[in-house]
Amino acid sequence: MPRKTFIQGYPHQIGGHCGSGAMRDLLHWHDLGWDGPPSEGLVFTLGGALGLSYLRSNALVPPLYLVGRGADFEVDLPRRLGGQVQVLTTDDPEEGWSWVRDEIDSGRPSLVWGDIAELPYLRVQMQMSRHDIVVIGYDEDAGVAFVVDNDRAEVQAVPFDSLARARSSTSFPQPTRHCTYRITWPSELPTIGDTAAAAFRQSADNMRQASGASIADLTAASGAEGLAAAAALAADVHTWADLPDDELEILLFSLGAFIEKAGTGGGLFRRLLAEGCAEVARLTGDLATADLAQAADCCARAWTETARAGIQRGADVRARLDAVAEAAGRLPKEETDLVEALELASSSLATADH
Repeated sequence: MPRKTFIQGYPHQIGGHCGSGAMRDLLHWHDLGWDGPPSEGLVFTLGGALGLSYLRSNALVPPLYLVGRGADFEVDLPRRLGGQVQVLTTDDPEEGWSWVRDEIDSGRPSLVWGDIAELPYLRVQMQMSRHDIVVIGYDEDAGVAFVVDNDRAEVQAVPFDSLARARSSTSFPQPTRHCTYRITWPSELPTIGDTAAAAFRQSADNMRQASGASIADLTAASGAEGLAAAAALAADVHTWADLPDDELEILLFSLGAFIEKAGTGGGLFRRLLAEGCAEVARLTGDLATADLAQAADCCARAWTETARAGIQRGADVRARLDAVAEAAGRLPKEETDLVEALELASSSLATADH
C-alpha cells in the first residue's frame, strides 16, 4: 500500500457552508456543471436542503440551537443529479480510516464528517460534530492527512490522531461514527429545469411539514421545525426579557452566530438559496424562479437584520433585545412567502419545455 498519496489539482475554494462548498469542489473535480463549474449557491439550492430547526435548552452550550438546512443534503444532492451514495459509519477507527485511504489510493477525494473542536486548524472550543471536510491525501511517515475545509483557503495537514478524534466525536448534534460518503457521480447531469423543480419542491416540503430528518433530535429537546420553528423563535425571544443580563448576552450573541457565522453563508442559508435561484433563473429564463430569488434574498436580509440587532455596538442589552424581538417578528411571514415562492417556481419549471 502507498505510504504517501496526494490528489493533485483539487479545485478548492473558501465557501460559506461546509456541505455545499465541499460538493461544489467535488462537482468541479469531476468536471460536472451546466454552464461551467456550478457556484456554491447553485449546489446548495439543487440539494433541496432548505429547512429550519430551532430549540432552546439549558442542556446545550450555548443554550440554543438554530439551523437553516435539513439533514440529508449530502445524500440528496448526488442522487438528484443521477449519482449514487453510500453512507458508511463505524465505531472502529481502523475500518473508518480504511474507507478514506482506499478512496484516495483510487484517486478519489473522500467526503467525511469531523467535529470542529478536534480540527486543530480551526482553533475553536465549541463542539459541532457534523462538519463536512474532504480528505485529499495522506502521509503515513509524517502521520498526517491532507484536508480541505470550506473555512480555510489552503490545504490543511491534520495529524492522524486529531482526525481520528474528530471522526469519533460523540458531541452535539450526533456522533460522527467515522461517517464517510462514498459517492459515485454521473457522467453527465440532468437538465437544470427538472433538477431545480424537484429541489424547490423538496425545500418547500421541508418547511411545510416536520419530517423528523432534522440535524438535531428535536423531539427529545422539545424543538420545532419548518415554518413552526420561525413562529417558535419569534415568540420565544419575548420571554428572554426575564433573564439576567449575562444570560441574555449569551443568547443574543449565539443567535447572531447561528444566523451569520455558523457556516450558513449568511442569512441562515437563505443567501445561498437566493444566489442559486438567480443562477437557475438565468439558465432557464423562468420568471417564477427569478421571483423566488428575490423572495429568498428578502428572507435572508430579514434573518441578517435579526442577527445584527442583537450585537449593535453601544446599545444596552435590553434595547438590543427589543430590536431583536421586532426583527424576529417579521420572520414567520418572510418564511411563509419564501415557501410559497418555492412552490410556484417548482410548478413553473415542472410544466415548462426544457
